[in-house]
Amino acid sequence: MLTGLLAGGAYGMFTPARYTATSYVAVVPGKNGDSVTALGFAQAYGRIATDTAVLAGAQQEAGVPVATLQSGVEAATSPDAPMIEITGSASGADKAAEMANAVARSLARVAGDSAKDTGVELTAFSRARAPREPGSPSPALSTAVGGSAGVLLGALALLVRPRREEAAVAGEGTAR
Repeated sequence: MLTGLLAGGAYGMFTPARYTATSYVAVVPGKNGDSVTALGFAQAYGRIATDTAVLAGAQQEAGVPVATLQSGVEAATSPDAPMIEITGSASGADKAAEMANAVARSLARVAGDSAKDTGVELTAFSRARAPREPGSPSPALSTAVGGSAGVLLGALALLVRPRREEAAVAGEGTAR
């Protein structure tokens, strides 16, 4: 039990805080477009928001390699609104916002290259701002959860192992 408590405590103390910041991009239909078309393209652009071509366009602005963007940026779309949510996650609040905003701008540039063909354009709806607090659990909470898990696993191990009295009785019966 003590090992679990110590392992959980170490995890909570040494795991760095993670910050998340979210940027929103709206898909706007052109002159001859409609909202259904915009919604369809929002789904499509949401799928390619974390594609290498989009991330390569964002890496210089974000100041991080493409691999960091691949692991630290996620995109999601709404099934009923032509909106793309781009979330950046990093060990620093400013870096998380920079990553989300850089990917949002890069996605808008990629979409702009084909705007005449698609009949929609992407526009920044809301820029990501640096969060004040990390999105990851605090070290105290991580320590408490890890310690609790360790105590629970230790208690379960004590319940599962054979008792000494039962082992002694079983040993006496076979010695005769």
